[in-house]
Amino acid sequence: MTNILLINGHPDPDPGHFCAALCEAYAAGAREAGHQFSSAPPEAVAEAQAAVSAADHLVLIYPLWLGTMPAKLKAFLEQLGRQNFFLETVKDGGRWPAQKMKGKSARIVVTMGMPGLAYRLVFGGHSLKALEKGILRISGFKPVRHSIFGNVQGSAQRRERLLAKASALGRKGG
Repeated sequence: MTNILLINGHPDPDPGHFCAALCEAYAAGAREAGHQFSSAPPEAVAEAQAAVSAADHLVLIYPLWLGTMPAKLKAFLEQLGRQNFFLETVKDGGRWPAQKMKGKSARIVVTMGMPGLAYRLVFGGHSLKALEKGILRISGFKPVRHSIFGNVQGSAQRRERLLAKASALGRKGG
């Protein structure tokens, strides 16, 4: 089974936000399928780095916030990347960058009020691409998959479908 680290990247810790519900649904699906599951990383950077190091699969779930990931999540990732944790420059003719996350996979789930298709077509999914390429792939995560959950403020039925999808992703461990 896969060891999964799930991070709720919503900047507000209120458990009433939909990202928290998606995290719970994903975790329930992962536990149901027998995957090993870690809770959100501890506050200390060293402990968070240890949690990522121990994980086979990283899941980031966050709301589109002013057109990008929330600043709190970006700050967390910046702190996590300290001391060449994700990658480092290799000298003496070595390959640059040295990808320290090889062998790990990742899933990004972005929630938003607008339709997901509008985010992809009108806005080009720019913030999602930046996270995928500029942090995860360059660090060696492969594959990096994503899900865009639009219209999350829609009907209760829509939210239930999205929660079921998150649970199914958790069962697959991806």
